[in-house]
Amino acid sequence: MNATINLEKKHFPVLLNELVSIISPLYSGTFIDCTFGQGEYSKKILENKLNKVIAIDRDKDTYLYARKLEKKYRKRFNFHNIKFSEINNIKFKKEDLKAIIFDLGYSINQIKDLRKGLSFHSKGNLNMKMGINDFSAHEVISSMNEENLIKIFKYFGEEKHSKQIARNIVSIRKKKIINTEDLTKIIDSVKRFKNSKINNSTKVFQALRIFVNKEISELINGLINAFYLLPRGGIIVVITFHSLEDKIVKFFFKNYSEIKNTSRYLPNNIKNIKYFKLQEKKPITPNFDELKTNPPSRSAKLRFAVKTSNGCNFNELKEKFRYLIDIENLKFDRWKNFFLLFQLYF
Repeated sequence: MNATINLEKKHFPVLLNELVSIISPLYSGTFIDCTFGQGEYSKKILENKLNKVIAIDRDKDTYLYARKLEKKYRKRFNFHNIKFSEINNIKFKKEDLKAIIFDLGYSINQIKDLRKGLSFHSKGNLNMKMGINDFSAHEVISSMNEENLIKIFKYFGEEKHSKQIARNIVSIRKKKIINTEDLTKIIDSVKRFKNSKINNSTKVFQALRIFVNKEISELINGLINAFYLLPRGGIIVVITFHSLEDKIVKFFFKNYSEIKNTSRYLPNNIKNIKYFKLQEKKPITPNFDELKTNPPSRSAKLRFAVKTSNGCNFNELKEKFRYLIDIENLKFDRWKNFFLLFQLYF
């Protein structure tokens, strides 16, 4: 993953200058790039000879780019093919850590990779696995019951036509295996009179991608583990691309940068604790020049905060978004529809 969503040929890292302006005062230490992608952020940070970068990406294909940096910066760059929720398992000198960076977009190569099937312009089988997954979008569309498909489309895609789309999927999959083109046709048939600036399939495909990759729990656990890893004075930076993930990041920073109403019997040093200091209350968004060069960057929002205290348990964060994690954990019988189709064809 990488905050590069331009569908033209050129590769554009989103909000790169803004990111550098935030973290450059901390140069001379270790920085963790949690979503390496094509490595544009890592390369920029490594331009300063005093910096080290630990890069993470669950997509094994990104190692093609990481390998080049490993050769060029042998002593200053390390790559780990893991999910960023596992950031706490990396071994290094924690006291040298300056900032942890998350960008939650997808690179042009990932979007155009037909094997991944992230785009509704893809052909063939549904997939959407970014790496280290338990199942694909094909298995979800083929086997998830109607009620749960509705929940996935409604809460992860904010799709208003969730019920009809799910009903049509369940009906059509009894007759054939639904591939990417079939799914877009199903969605178009439901939303044929809809007038919108975005493609009809955008929200459903977003919902499936979130569910397949467990992006909600990944983000929440990644943020929590980043906090535990980071020394006081370090910075967490997050770039989001849709309202659901931005809602989580906004709550994470805002809620834990405020003094809580606690029992008057607690010691003052506990009552008045804040875990973050917000430098900017509103998100940073692309400027006019960047929007002109890379129009899809219009959805990007950058939020960041400085860690000021240790010891938070993040129970409020977990409880507030538990309903989304519960949807991510919905179960389905992967083989049920397979046997139905087997009987149909054979």
